[in-house]
Amino acid sequence: MHIKGTLLGLFALILLTFPVSGFALSLVGNPAASALGCLGCGGCLIPVVFFVLSVALLVWVAKDAKARGMDNSVIWMLVVFFLNLLGLIIYLFSRPKGELMSCTNCGNKRMQSSLKCPHCGIGA
Repeated sequence: MHIKGTLLGLFALILLTFPVSGFALSLVGNPAASALGCLGCGGCLIPVVFFVLSVALLVWVAKDAKARGMDNSVIWMLVVFFLNLLGLIIYLFSRPKGELMSCTNCGNKRMQSSLKCPHCGIGA
């Protein structure tokens, strides 16, 4: 938990640094520095945040599809990758419904109604 807090603090520091550096560069009076300040304020940050969120969604969809015993988790990852939020909504409505529980053998999540764990293959 301490590592997550450190990473969150580092991310917040980066988020605060970009606008301050952008504002400082815009005060110089040079048009190129002003453009660089605008770029630093959000021009580079927005695509990076979008990319990080997309990768996080892909990882979550892959884990969730595997836990629910879906054989086509790669296809769902591609759908979410290309359609982003719309793909996530489609996935959420079409995935198998049910409660997830921890496997007694490997500890990974699996559907409560499944006969065997999709991770280790051991029966319930």
